[in-house]
Amino acid sequence: MSAMRRRPVLPTHQDDMEKVGGKPPQSRLCFLATLCAMFWVLIFYFHFFVGSSGAETAAAGQSIAHADLPLPEPERVSDPVVPLPPPDLVSKPPPATVSEPPPDTTNLPKVEEEEPTAVVHQEAPREYAFQRALKTAENKSDSCGGRYIYVHELPPRFNDDMLRECKRLSIWTDMCKFVSNDGLGPPLGNEEGVFSNTGWYATNQFAVDVIFSNRMKQYECLTNDSSIAAAVFVPFYAGFDVARYLWGYNISMRDAASLDLIDWLRKRPEWDVMGGHDHFLVGGRIAWDFRRLTDEESDWGNKLLFLPAAKNMSMLVVESSPWNANDFAIPYPTYFHPAKDADVLLWQDRMRSLERPWLFSFAGAPRPDDPKSIRGQLIDQCRTSSVCKLLKCDLGESKCHSPSAIMNMFQNSLFCLQPQGDSYTRRSAFDSMLAGCIPVFFHPGSAYVQYTWHLPKNYTRYSVFIPEDDIRKGHVSIEGRLKSIHPDVVKKMREEVISLIPRVIYADPRSKLETLKDAFDVSVEAIINKVTQLRRDIIEDREDKDFVEENSWKYDLLEEGQRTIGPHEWDPFFSKPKDKGGDSTNPSTKAAQNSWKSEQRGQN
Repeated sequence: MSAMRRRPVLPTHQDDMEKVGGKPPQSRLCFLATLCAMFWVLIFYFHFFVGSSGAETAAAGQSIAHADLPLPEPERVSDPVVPLPPPDLVSKPPPATVSEPPPDTTNLPKVEEEEPTAVVHQEAPREYAFQRALKTAENKSDSCGGRYIYVHELPPRFNDDMLRECKRLSIWTDMCKFVSNDGLGPPLGNEEGVFSNTGWYATNQFAVDVIFSNRMKQYECLTNDSSIAAAVFVPFYAGFDVARYLWGYNISMRDAASLDLIDWLRKRPEWDVMGGHDHFLVGGRIAWDFRRLTDEESDWGNKLLFLPAAKNMSMLVVESSPWNANDFAIPYPTYFHPAKDADVLLWQDRMRSLERPWLFSFAGAPRPDDPKSIRGQLIDQCRTSSVCKLLKCDLGESKCHSPSAIMNMFQNSLFCLQPQGDSYTRRSAFDSMLAGCIPVFFHPGSAYVQYTWHLPKNYTRYSVFIPEDDIRKGHVSIEGRLKSIHPDVVKKMREEVISLIPRVIYADPRSKLETLKDAFDVSVEAIINKVTQLRRDIIEDREDKDFVEENSWKYDLLEEGQRTIGPHEWDPFFSKPKDKGGDSTNPSTKAAQNSWKSEQRGQN
């Protein structure tokens, strides 16, 4: 049973002796003292060795972490913001510590660096100074949006001084009476009942410079802010300027005012916006008076339209050049200058109701010195016809100088013959239309390629065309040709002519028509459209590189949206001689000189 006793939990002395090889066991007190000593040894060991070693390790790690940082600046009490670390440190990996060695990257796969991708920078759309003016048209609440006109305030030597020296404007005519009433001239009496009671004046055919400028003063959309202007008007009396120096003056005197004007304009900030392409002016004479090609003293006119800067501007003349792009034809002034719409409407009704006993009529003088003129043949055909009224205008024939005699004849005629004057055009064409008489033209340069802003491009609606060659060769009887037109067609054509009356007259500059557009309104609108289209072409980098200036007359006949020209039935009429344009021997210069002879006679 004793062998089966359970072993005590604590060892007995006998057991201890066995474990130490039979030596007597140490006392319990020594054993406890040894344990205590070892405990304190471990405490001191961890405190002095392990603890100090950890502090050194942390200090070492902190030293490594800031090894690349710049030395700190002395701390400023007034600036508590902590500076950011340099950018190159932001992307660095954290430093390794002693207890955690840095990772070995030698066996990591190599990451190939990507080549930098080329960045394509899109160029911002170019801004133009005139874009503000274009944007005004988008403002629907502004009735003048896209229609503003800026007028230069020219020194008086370019306009008003000429009027004060009006006796110098013509060597044959006292122009002082013709520049009265804002350029309309003296009022006409109505003793014969040919005119209406008001609005009729003895207007000079070359007075449109001052009439147009004064009409501009009544324009409803004038502005002092050129940055919103759709166009810029230059109130230079170009026609009056050239008129005073054409006879007996050298080319330096003839060109002086034009050169002075260009110099003045180019110094203005408004010029810099488009280099003058948005500028326009009026020269109330035929274009050939401003197109002297050479500096020979014997050559005619001045060279305003050939000056490089002037080529950028648009010039309104009573007859343009078919071969140049910077002049545009506007109607000659007539004798009628209404002050209100009612004056026009009453006149139109009167022209509709007239009985017209003459089939056709002609007012003009023969041109025996011009072998190409057909006036002699027209006079002969009229004389031999029982249905033609002739007002022959030889020197001394006073009726041709009488506005009432001329207008009375036109009012009594269905058709009015309008051959070339001393140049392509003549004032008589507009006088006849004012009387409701259907014009008969013999050259397309007399109206069709000239007044494309004011007259329908479909000339058959309002006129009859008989080629000059058919008259010269005797192939056409004018009476027979006109009688062959059906009466219903004649009536329709006459109505078209009467409906065009507002567009071919200039209203009284001292007032303004309410709803009707006169020749001034039509011209300004056309200029604005021209400049606006040019501005849009510039923004869209669109240029007609195939444009041929010598074919300018063809471009004028294109319908809206068309840009391409080709062969035309009127090419033979405008085949340009090599020397055409302004020298002393070409037909245009001769025509300009002859127009002065007509002015001397008082009849074109």
